[in-house]
Amino acid sequence: MRDDIRRIATQRIQTLFRLAKETFHEDPQLAQRYVNLARKIAMAAKTHLPTEYKRQICRHCKSFILPGVNCRVRIKQQREPHLVITCLNCGNQMRIPLKRKKKEKT
Repeated sequence: MRDDIRRIATQRIQTLFRLAKETFHEDPQLAQRYVNLARKIAMAAKTHLPTEYKRQICRHCKSFILPGVNCRVRIKQQREPHLVITCLNCGNQMRIPLKRKKKEKT
């Protein structure tokens, strides 16, 4: 029973994010509504948003972000290599570490 709820929730979340991506250029407020619904479905079903969708939401203002439209994406090499996503709505920066390839032992 619980697995069925989570499976249905993930399907709906995928559909809502797909619709948000398609309608963002015509109606950004509708796309934001889709994302808010997807987040509420994930919380109600007690399931996590997949990483690919979690990165399309600003951690600070919770707005839907698309690279090149309302966010800026940069790769930084200082310290450890990481990806910096800057939300152009609120100015908040999200840092995502990039994993280095491990050297094989011979």
